[in-house]
Amino acid sequence: MSDDLPPRRTAAVRTQLLSVIGVVVVGAVVGSVLLWHAQVGEFLGLGADKEPVVSTVNAPAIGAPPATTLATPLPTRRPTHRPSKTPPTTPSEQTTPSEKPTKKATPVSSEESIDGLSPKLKARLANAIAAAKSQGVRISITSARRSATKQQRLLNAAIKKYGSYKLATRWVLPPKYSAHVQGKAVDIGPAAAMTWLNKNGWRYGVCRRYDNEPWHFEALTAPGTKCPPREPHAVAKAD
Repeated sequence: MSDDLPPRRTAAVRTQLLSVIGVVVVGAVVGSVLLWHAQVGEFLGLGADKEPVVSTVNAPAIGAPPATTLATPLPTRRPTHRPSKTPPTTPSEQTTPSEKPTKKATPVSSEESIDGLSPKLKARLANAIAAAKSQGVRISITSARRSATKQQRLLNAAIKKYGSYKLATRWVLPPKYSAHVQGKAVDIGPAAAMTWLNKNGWRYGVCRRYDNEPWHFEALTAPGTKCPPREPHAVAKAD
């Protein structure tokens, strides 16, 4: 029996060896086939991409700002309706920068103001009024510059009162001869003011002219010079 055992073990070992060799050969063949297939694919450009394909759905574009950056809002659409047309301006409403404002009309000076008097009498009388005020005397203007219309009305009333043109002109001269119409005479009040100005008016160049009119003053002399003698009354010049 000892002579039969060795041959059986040798057959089993041989069978295993052949199996291993067969597996190795098959693996080598399969590897060679795969390698050849890869080389042929690269040569023909049919190989798979080296980088995996990533889905771009809901993915940010390349170079897009990070999620924390505020996206620029899209511009809003302007309304399609057109604005209503403004009514054209009339020529009277149109103004240009070069237009100069219209000059305001000079207000008519009040007869009870020295504003309408001649510059010489106005300046002298203003100084006299200020001096009298400092001494407690108030000089009021009752009649300064008059219009020719009012002067003629006063003359007509005087003619009616005194009965003749000659007598009336001792008190009221015709417009063309009146110093009031020319702004060169002024009537003042009250009585205390008349007395003060009759006494001190020469200091300011203002003098009483007529004996019958203690309220009537004119600029008849230079300031500081004695006033000329008074006239009895006014006399109308012959035409």
